[in-house]
Amino acid sequence: MKQNTTETRNTKSAHLDEMTTQQILQLMHQEDQNIPDVIATQFNTIQHVIETAASVYLNGGKIIYIGAGTSGRLGVLDAAELVPTFNADPKRYFGLIAGGEKALTQAIEGAEDHRQQGADDLASVGLTAQDLVIGIAASGRTPYVVGALAYAQSLGAQTATLSCNAQALISQYAHYAIEVPVGPEILTGSTRLKAGTAQKMVLNMISTATMIRIGKVYDNLMIDVQATNEKLVSRAIGIIRTITHLDEQESTKLYHQAHQNIKAAIVMHFKSVSYSEAQQLLSSHHGNVKSVINT
Repeated sequence: MKQNTTETRNTKSAHLDEMTTQQILQLMHQEDQNIPDVIATQFNTIQHVIETAASVYLNGGKIIYIGAGTSGRLGVLDAAELVPTFNADPKRYFGLIAGGEKALTQAIEGAEDHRQQGADDLASVGLTAQDLVIGIAASGRTPYVVGALAYAQSLGAQTATLSCNAQALISQYAHYAIEVPVGPEILTGSTRLKAGTAQKMVLNMISTATMIRIGKVYDNLMIDVQATNEKLVSRAIGIIRTITHLDEQESTKLYHQAHQNIKAAIVMHFKSVSYSEAQQLLSSHHGNVKSVINT
């Protein structure tokens, strides 16, 4: 394994405590500029992870992020957003963090150091060979994540990793290893900064593109959004109106006839079918609205 750059001192911030607030902001901004370019070097690997995730999900498997500290929190956060945004199954796309839910809001001393706990946590959610485990660790060597990945491999599950060091240890346990070495932090070792930003950007790509691939998006519209408040109900009706070109009153009526299901409403309109027939068509096309309409 190469030098752990996430723990190396950044020469540009050697006198960080003596800088003005404006200088600190400018330095942070400057350091963040190269993150997208580093991520771009990993597009081929990220693509493979997305295609694997889509296949796993469509075939009934689970996609599980697992990490410790900031890395674990980012995984849990990204997965949690998929439920309201895409109506993803929270039992089949979720995140695990060392130390459990308590670790989301406070540091759990030593939680990341237990390799066996990573394996135990995956076992507790019923990991199988049909699943995909994505291990996240800025350092690329977190024992909790290593243990989880080793266990996943022993079951024959698909594995991917996301680290911020080149030739990371966890990469050795991955079918697809994403490495985004963004360099030393301005605050030495504080990987919630550049490393965390890079990780969140990559996770955004993985989750969003996976949801697109499995038919959760029509054009660039969130057609599987869960309308849990007035704003989202208005958005749902607006989506139906945009796609069907019906007026607001007709779109609202269709929305309610479809039991507040945007996908069903669109299929009902274009295929001139009932709600139950629309649901059957969607089921036979893996929930892909365009596939139903174009058949």
